[in-house]
Amino acid sequence: MLDPADPDADPRAVVVAGRTIAMDRLAARDRSRGELLEALARRRFPEDVAAVVVDQLQSEGLVDDERFARAWVEQRGRAKGLAASVLRMELRRKAVADEIIDTVLADVDPGDERQAAHRLVQRKLRSVQGLDQTVQIRRLTAMLARKGYSPQVAFDVVRAELDAEAEPLESM
Repeated sequence: MLDPADPDADPRAVVVAGRTIAMDRLAARDRSRGELLEALARRRFPEDVAAVVVDQLQSEGLVDDERFARAWVEQRGRAKGLAASVLRMELRRKAVADEIIDTVLADVDPGDERQAAHRLVQRKLRSVQGLDQTVQIRRLTAMLARKGYSPQVAFDVVRAELDAEAEPLESM
């Protein structure tokens, strides 16, 4: 078994081994440059070798942090209804540069984000329907807060959805 930290190891073999590990990671899903560097560091690859491997993959178009960040925001924002603040935090954990994060999140439409909050509350309303209204408000705003929505947006959306829910009942 090749030890990448061994100074006597063949440098080309170490690079090939690092590339194999990185390609295996990329086969599962798109990764950021930082994620690949961290994965290689955990496997005890020297920093310079890891940088060479990831630079090669980047020059071949297999690693692109902006593409990764856009896909992450699209998938996590749509599937989980996460707000920009949580997406920013997740991308930072994935070691994406702040400039790229800013660029990608600048394209997020606040109206779409608010609509996602409405959809989340509409789904959750069923499970809190029989509860006191103050409990409903607390649970629904807490759920939105965990998704990264500001207190004002959470309260406005919850209030609007609870009012919309109450209207059909009053008209009967």
